[in-house]
Amino acid sequence: MKVAIVYNRESKNVINLFGRPNQEKIGNKTINRILNALKKGKHQAIALEGDKELIGHLEEFMPKVLKGERPGIVFNISYGIQGEARYTHVPSILEMVGIPYVASGPMAHSLALDKVVSKTIFRQFGLPTADFAVLNDPDFPTPDLAYPLIVKPKNEAVSFGIRVVHNEQELREAAQVIFDRFSQPVLVEQYIDGREINVGLLGNDPPEAFPPAEIVFGESGPKIYSHEDKTRSSGREVKVECPANLPEEKAQEARELARKAFQVLGCRDCARVDMRMDSNGNFYILEINSLPSLGEHGSYTHAAEAVGLDYVALVNRLVEVAVARYFGTPKPPPIDEKKKEPEEQIFQFLTQRREQVEKRLREWTRRTSRTSDPVGIREAVKELQKTLENFKLKPVDRFTDERAVWTWETKKGMKGGTLLIGHLDVPIQQEIPVQGFRRIPDRLYGEGIGCSRGPLVMMEFALGALRSIRRLRHLPIGVLYYMDEGQDTRYSREIIQAAAKEAKQVLILRPGTPPNCMVIQRRGLIRYRLVVEGEALRLGQPGKRPDAARWTNNKIEKMISLSSRKEQVAIGLIDFTMQRYPLRLPHLCQAVLLLNYLDKTTAQQAEKDMRNILGKEGYRWTLEKISERPPMKEKRKNQHLFKRISQLAQELEIPLDKKTSLWPSAAGLVPDKVDVICGIGPVAQDLYTPHESINRISLLQRTLLLTQFLITENKKEKK
Repeated sequence: MKVAIVYNRESKNVINLFGRPNQEKIGNKTINRILNALKKGKHQAIALEGDKELIGHLEEFMPKVLKGERPGIVFNISYGIQGEARYTHVPSILEMVGIPYVASGPMAHSLALDKVVSKTIFRQFGLPTADFAVLNDPDFPTPDLAYPLIVKPKNEAVSFGIRVVHNEQELREAAQVIFDRFSQPVLVEQYIDGREINVGLLGNDPPEAFPPAEIVFGESGPKIYSHEDKTRSSGREVKVECPANLPEEKAQEARELARKAFQVLGCRDCARVDMRMDSNGNFYILEINSLPSLGEHGSYTHAAEAVGLDYVALVNRLVEVAVARYFGTPKPPPIDEKKKEPEEQIFQFLTQRREQVEKRLREWTRRTSRTSDPVGIREAVKELQKTLENFKLKPVDRFTDERAVWTWETKKGMKGGTLLIGHLDVPIQQEIPVQGFRRIPDRLYGEGIGCSRGPLVMMEFALGALRSIRRLRHLPIGVLYYMDEGQDTRYSREIIQAAAKEAKQVLILRPGTPPNCMVIQRRGLIRYRLVVEGEALRLGQPGKRPDAARWTNNKIEKMISLSSRKEQVAIGLIDFTMQRYPLRLPHLCQAVLLLNYLDKTTAQQAEKDMRNILGKEGYRWTLEKISERPPMKEKRKNQHLFKRISQLAQELEIPLDKKTSLWPSAAGLVPDKVDVICGIGPVAQDLYTPHESINRISLLQRTLLLTQFLITENKKEKK
């Protein structure tokens, strides 16, 4: 693989020397060590200065790839040349020109470099960090912090300008040095007297945490790791001890804190989290280095050695984790074979269309079709009809009602074959802002991208791949799309049940769940409307019973307390409204309650208990069942279906596991005699929110897996 090391050292090759120059320098020795390590890993490697000629040099070194060939990657160790947020400069250029790279993106680098922002985020997520203040100018008021304090520049790395102060005079002197030398605000922190611990991280989702390392300062000098210490010019010996001499539970705590810090800042591939442990064993995160030093004396390389990664192995592992993050699919087949098997042709068809897949996904996410938008749904149906007609699929009138369900099948028909079921409506409330399509290296965002659009595009390209090898018309495949997911399949359920009965197996086009799971069991869901009619009492008016609102709230709390993990039943409140007259307490209360269950008998008992709680005495009430979605039971047939898919995923080197889910889907409507798997779509998170997204590589992985499964099942039928 082509790997370009990009660094910043001495170059002034810019249009103008403007802004504060970078003072961090990476040594030639380190650059050459990385270069040699990559060559030992069988990579074609080169080292390039990250200046204004970078794009041209990269384009020359790694031009657009041949069909089926994986693109090159940048090994980024660049600190930037000048200006602000220097760590972000090279990653931003690489993002712009579309070149993958090792280590974090611009956002994570900028957050990590700004110590005030990163500490604020740590606190927001409940991660321990020392009390701090920001000094913006030399005439700053004295911060309300107890001495001793530690003073450092707000936006620098490698311990530039760091100093411990013990009184106001020392504070003002140290701050003035930073104002004069670095021309930026000053961060003042409570000094934590204790042991300096850091944890290196490698990988993603979640990252692996190295054993904690301890910086041992010895007897002389302050117990802080200064820039002079790091460059071995302080005149004292500072040692790195790894693993640190910590009890196992404290070592594990440090690792977990480091992982959380890595994740909340959105870091990727590698980082080092610096922290202090006080005399009581409490950890405090100091900062996170999103581009840890790979120098031979650095604690990051020491920690890697402690887990068996020598320098060559560490450098090549960094490339591997970045490649997995970007490309995740198995290696492409050789391109010099004249005759390819169908599986290889499919692989080539899909991997050559990465950009087309994401372009199509962008088009679909821009088509709004929320459950409450009949016009948008109708337009979405027209687009889907056009697409499937282009694939020569024909409508199935007996499973189409032109209102809530549309079904198509191949020339072979769907009977005894595979039925794909998805929904076109996006069950998001109208008041939630529309989310535009956007991409980051490992995720895709957009409205309904996980619950509807991602699985839909996956299905389209799977059918397209089958058509490209002239197999689609010969495979028994049906496609059913319904439009009332947001209404609990109120109008579509009977047709879904009838269509599923004709299939051998059903694949539900719902998103996979993190980290790489499909769903083999889902609970059912009953939606109730509770209406309570009380008296229009005046404020302070005595009565034999509480007002309607208090009475209703009390009953709801008791109903929620019926939830039981053991019985696999849960009750929750999702909506509550009241009506009242002027200057009167509410007299009418309405609530919407959800009952989540696995066993029907348990659900019936829970409903009976809910009615008993409401009782016969008190206010008039009604408890009406609005809708019900049956559970998807974990059956032996489903396990066998998942096993077939899982074996195929192993052959394709696609990560896959199984999970159960608390929420229902159309899988619960599939008859017991028919195999069914849910969550075949791309892995998604934050469903039904403005932050809904899918794992970028999983879109291609799951498309490939679905396509290969459809071919494999047909081969088995022929045998």
